[in-house]
Amino acid sequence: MKYGLIPFATLALAIASPAFANDSTAELTAGGLVLRQSDTIDMRSEDLYISTEQIRVRYTFHNTADADVTTIVAFPLPELALDYEGDYTFPSDFETEVAGQTVEMSVERKAMLGETDHSAILAEYGLPLSPEADWEAFEQALERLSDPQADRLQALGLVEVNRYERNGETRRYIRPLWTVRQTYYWEQVFPAGENLEIEHRYRPSVGGTAGSAIGNPDFIASEWGQEMVAEYCMDANFLAGARRMMQRSDYGYVVERTLGYVLTTGANWRAPIGEFRLVVDKGDPRNIVSFCGSGLNRLSPTQFEMRRTNWRPEQDLRVLLLSPAE
Repeated sequence: MKYGLIPFATLALAIASPAFANDSTAELTAGGLVLRQSDTIDMRSEDLYISTEQIRVRYTFHNTADADVTTIVAFPLPELALDYEGDYTFPSDFETEVAGQTVEMSVERKAMLGETDHSAILAEYGLPLSPEADWEAFEQALERLSDPQADRLQALGLVEVNRYERNGETRRYIRPLWTVRQTYYWEQVFPAGENLEIEHRYRPSVGGTAGSAIGNPDFIASEWGQEMVAEYCMDANFLAGARRMMQRSDYGYVVERTLGYVLTTGANWRAPIGEFRLVVDKGDPRNIVSFCGSGLNRLSPTQFEMRRTNWRPEQDLRVLLLSPAE
């Protein structure tokens, strides 16, 4: 048998684009299965479906070797920098099936500062490594630190301790500075000379803002507006649709949502992806959507399809949705 490591995504933290409103959220961009520098396993096909409600992807892999390959398959979540002062929606509801059978995944969490793992000292002080979805409980745990503990963590660069006076009393605000690195993983056998189907589903992180500036006349003239136009490949029809949507809105604005998927890791396989299919679902027929792609087919009032053969992706997928304000 051959042994190796397959990371189940290479992920990045993407912050929502600038907008007029101040209720923006951050998007944690996830991706798909990748085998780094594999000389035996091919990705024969990838079928990817993306919406704001669910991302699901089905792979067919083929082990070209004359021996089974046993490896750890890993799915790293987007690294979460706790010093970002914004709202997060976390990727969630992860499900994985191999050959139609559900796989139970283990999880590893680390508190990182650079490439140094500080998980042990946080555990010693009773601090959770990650806030998960309960920021209030996480902040309360920080508040329970003694002054010597807080000062030690500050000396290590893990927190920032701000002391201030209120009503004659010295108080503290402790800001976490570490990054959460979380990875799901399981052991998998790729049978010699055979295909193996792996399917993964999860609810994506969705960024965005109410009160998007995209339909505003000054948007296209701004530097960050031009950057967004290039990032999401907005064409004249999309921009005109954004203006019409804003003009029809009773509130004078539209709602912007963004999500992403890391495609470029698919270029790390031994050979190009044999057959690639992407379906982007905009959800409501009234919504408008923009993303970089060519040769698109419209499957339904909400779904758009792109296909490629023997393909090595050169850029990651970013999807922008605009919805009427209601």
